Amino acid sequence: MQQQSKQQQRQLGLAAAIAVVTGEAIALGIFLTPAAMAKSLGSPLLLGLVWLGIALMAMCGALSYSALAIRFPESGGEYVYLRAGYGEQVAFLYGWMSSIVMYPGVAAALAVGAAPYVAQLLPPGAGLSAVPALLLCLFGAINLIGTRFSAAIMSFVNGFKLLILFALVGWAVVSGHAHMANLLPFAVRRPGSDALFPAIAGGVMSAFFSFGGWWEASKIAGEIRNPKRTLPLAFVGGVTVVTVIYLLISATFLAVLPLAQVTSNTAFVAQFGGVLFGAAGARVLSACVLVCVCGGIAAITMAAPRVCYAMAQSGAFFSVFGRLHPRFGTPANAVLLQTGLALAVLFLGAFDRVLSYIIFSAVIFLALAASTLFRLREPVKGWWFPIAPIGFIVLSTLVALLILMHDPVPALIGVVIVLCGIPFRKFLLPGRSAISVVQPHNG
Repeated sequence: MQQQSKQQQRQLGLAAAIAVVTGEAIALGIFLTPAAMAKSLGSPLLLGLVWLGIALMAMCGALSYSALAIRFPESGGEYVYLRAGYGEQVAFLYGWMSSIVMYPGVAAALAVGAAPYVAQLLPPGAGLSAVPALLLCLFGAINLIGTRFSAAIMSFVNGFKLLILFALVGWAVVSGHAHMANLLPFAVRRPGSDALFPAIAGGVMSAFFSFGGWWEASKIAGEIRNPKRTLPLAFVGGVTVVTVIYLLISATFLAVLPLAQVTSNTAFVAQFGGVLFGAAGARVLSACVLVCVCGGIAAITMAAPRVCYAMAQSGAFFSVFGRLHPRFGTPANAVLLQTGLALAVLFLGAFDRVLSYIIFSAVIFLALAASTLFRLREPVKGWWFPIAPIGFIVLSTLVALLILMHDPVPALIGVVIVLCGIPFRKFLLPGRSAISVVQPHNG
């Protein structure tokens, strides 16, 4: 990977790394998921415990990925780790899944999710069909014209998002709309809640999906200044911020609106906004949601192309996608590929199916990447080792099993899609199989 280290400049700091960690994890789900989980679980205590359980899993993963990022401070994230631990074939399958299928689907889903909230901010009759495509193109263009510039935009949007969310909590308290009595009885499940095991299983999956994306900072490791110090701070600090936000927002939602009044996800957003801001509530909350979604799109548009770029740099993918723009210094071709694929998924209307197919395999790859820590020549040192990676692997396996049990057909279709990467690599990328395994960075 010498060519990569010479070409890519380490121009991103802690703010950008934390923005990537929090960007996708705090997006559309911050307003929709807590309401659905609360209605299903029926108890503030259960809701808090599920969030804390997923937060523990994420922290175990953050510690594991911190150690991996220190040893492999190159762009590409899980692709680099899997190549070191399990060889080029497994790494390529991950890269195929993420670059060609998953991330375009995630970006398209976020863009589509933003459209109804844009509608709240525009006059009636305004054309909205082009909004998702415009969002994807806008953030694709931002990432084309400069890494430092795009990181500044991403950091600003995600910082503004955190400020808005903390302000919502503060306003709910100081305005007198939040009442502790609405949280009581704290441990008793409300009538109409789902059966306990399905509710917990569904809550765990929903919370995992909401937290999803904290690992994306590993993909920009090749552009982070002082990665041995910055990335552990970003992972651990970012996951801590995400945990605090979800707990505070969930508690605020329930303190403002009793569980009995929670009907549906979208209606809940309007209800919550109406209580806090009166007639302007729907527009205010729509603006908040839109900022959160834009933060997620900004983070994924920056991180995802680095996988394709790393694959091309190592010789595992078409070399054109491993080139940096001569003027802007960005992986321009990789950014164009990711944006183009996201637009294709958007126009085909297939983003929901893509995500349902691929999420099972994505969880397996997350756990597999963490297990690379046990295959390194140099032993890992830390008070958290081996408890953290073992905990993350076990909990990831549990989430994968819940996904498989809940909807086995899409999960198995996703496995088939991943395995389609084998003939793709064999027939369309001939001569790219004998790739050397990247070694840990000891400098």
